Amino acid sequence: MYRDHTKVIKIGNRVIGGGNPILIQSMTNTPTEDVAATVAQIHRLEEVGCEIIRCTVPTLEAAKAISEIRKQISIPLVADIHFDYKMAIAAMENGADKIRINPGNIGGADRVAEVVRVARERNIPIRVGVNSGSLEKDLVEKYHGVTAEGIVESALDKVHMIEDLGYDNLVISIKSSDVMMCVHAHELLAGKTPYPLHVGITESGTVLSGNIKSAIGLGLILNQGIGDTIRVSLTGDVVEEIKSAKLILRTLGLRKGGIEVVSCPTCGRTKIDQISLANQVEALAAQFPNLDIKVAVMGCVVNGPGEAKEADLGIAGGIGEGLLIKKGQIIRKIPEAEFIPTLRYELEHWNEQ
Repeated sequence: MYRDHTKVIKIGNRVIGGGNPILIQSMTNTPTEDVAATVAQIHRLEEVGCEIIRCTVPTLEAAKAISEIRKQISIPLVADIHFDYKMAIAAMENGADKIRINPGNIGGADRVAEVVRVARERNIPIRVGVNSGSLEKDLVEKYHGVTAEGIVESALDKVHMIEDLGYDNLVISIKSSDVMMCVHAHELLAGKTPYPLHVGITESGTVLSGNIKSAIGLGLILNQGIGDTIRVSLTGDVVEEIKSAKLILRTLGLRKGGIEVVSCPTCGRTKIDQISLANQVEALAAQFPNLDIKVAVMGCVVNGPGEAKEADLGIAGGIGEGLLIKKGQIIRKIPEAEFIPTLRYELEHWNEQ
């Protein structure tokens, strides 16, 4: 189903589905057994707006670490399980708020049933995750390759396996590094299931390529009303995943809050250090996550004043100086060296106006 009508699922202290806000997720890349390092990374992610965190649980030591990690963080923790059903059970026994499994790779039906039994006892949601890279051989043969149809059939087979055990506290994720295949798979799946969908473009690449692929893929999926949680998967600092996810949601009009920075691309008319200025303003804006305004950084006097007037606050550059513009009105000229201190002052006192 589409976002407004999916089943409501409680994950720790958060709720998804049924038209609730789309939540941003990331995954730690520290050894989960290293509690101190994992907690430190989660705290960094919490500070920039991560709302659900996933940790890999490959060992019993990692499963036991969840108990201590949960005591030191404020967002729900999802245990990521592969191959060993005992790790799923141990993770739930140690306080995981949700588990992520592919029922097809943790053993036979009896093992899946045991995982479901413990989840039911503790009312813990199960995320059924299927990736294109692990699609079953029979489905690859049936559809003559890895296809959106095969991914969806695989996911629904796993969902039905758990439903047949009398459990429906479920979330589904289907992922592919092929952006358009991933989009098509979500379009197919949304019409076939009532469960919330976690959306992401898996193995999307470095910060540059991953952001572009994720922006296109997530944008196409989310704009159709599909998706209840998201992750931007990047080969880089995990904090960048949260920054990108927030910007994608804000650009689509699916989230408010935070300063939107607009800036011109520079041209031969630019007489200030526009590139450095724009980066400094973006860093400054990140320090004010509760302000829901637009700040413009324009490099010259040709289009700058007009563009900046459309923002709540702006700078239109000249030769070593610029115009401070606020709510469409030119306030005064300021030297280039005072751009950042002036903007900081305005942002710090914005709610006093």
